[in-house]
Amino acid sequence: MELALVGVGETGSRIVDRILAVEAETERTFSHGNALVCEISQTVPDDLEMVSEAQRFLIGDTHQAVDEQGVDDPDLAVDVTRNDLPEIRRAFDSLPIHDCDGILVVTGLGSATGSGAGSVLIEELQATYDEPVYALGVLPAESEGGQAAVNAGRALRSIVPAADSMLTFDRETWQPRLDDAGHDEATQALATRVVTLFAAGELDASTVAENAVDSSDMIRTLAPGGLSSIGHAATELESTPSGVLARLLSWLGVRDETEPQTTDAAKVKSLVRRAANSRLTLPCDIASAERALVVLSGPPQELSRRGFESARQWLEQETDTVEILAGDDPRTDSETLEAVVLFSNVTDVPRIDALQQQAVDYQADQSDEPSEEAVPPENPD
Repeated sequence: MELALVGVGETGSRIVDRILAVEAETERTFSHGNALVCEISQTVPDDLEMVSEAQRFLIGDTHQAVDEQGVDDPDLAVDVTRNDLPEIRRAFDSLPIHDCDGILVVTGLGSATGSGAGSVLIEELQATYDEPVYALGVLPAESEGGQAAVNAGRALRSIVPAADSMLTFDRETWQPRLDDAGHDEATQALATRVVTLFAAGELDASTVAENAVDSSDMIRTLAPGGLSSIGHAATELESTPSGVLARLLSWLGVRDETEPQTTDAAKVKSLVRRAANSRLTLPCDIASAERALVVLSGPPQELSRRGFESARQWLEQETDTVEILAGDDPRTDSETLEAVVLFSNVTDVPRIDALQQQAVDYQADQSDEPSEEAVPPENPD
């Protein structure tokens, strides 16, 4: 499925940058480099590796209430973004959106820019283009404080109804930690899942899938709207002798004692179950999902049809729905077998309840604090 990427704010911009990096590293792409990132600030972000300067633009850089630190009020972010809509429309014109299957707006829900500007941009894109507009929203961690929880609650109320569906990533579950290359492992994990899912529609020209995933499968799965979550599992494949060497060993009666005893079908079913039971991008009860899509990616000879159908039946039982779509994504040069599962319109999400409670508690504490005017001056005596 080919999607144009729009990153909003610092969080959204960095995730878009990491998605482009994973596409380059894996030689699998769904964006084809069609990306823009925007920030409410007076300075253009310069810490991105894959997003070119031409793909970055500022919102409100001439607004008197905007400085180098951006904004800390979602209402101000909304006003600033609406004031700059003519410039924003011109920036969107640089994206070949009409040639894409849809648009993915990536934003951090806990920041003023992400929650405020993100909702305005999604509304503008929906009003301008016929293609579906999806959101990729990042929930703040509890440690980010009550104001971030309030911003996220506001964003959920405005963005979820406006977007065709919102893929969701929970920072509380995926706490940031740097890997050996200095990248945030949580952002890397999210980018890997997004690329594995959406790049499945961009077929390897050297192979033909028995049941290829296409954009219509993605669109149908995400059609109910609401919140969506992604699960992923992968296993490295052991290299085995092939060609003349394989035949010679067979004639000599030599067996590979390290060869796993599980069948290809059992391996595939186990991998799909691991993906569904893995740490999801948004922890939820998968039985509350309205629809699901499973994609199996790897060397064609490893994509067992029997295992795939068995895994699909298991998913139907676990989610209590027959709306399970499935497809192959054969990759001839891959040494990894991967399964990615998309759960659409999940409704049993304890993390959302906890976030809303944090926001309520924070607002109650703020209302109980006396204002500066209500505090009597100290007695000079």
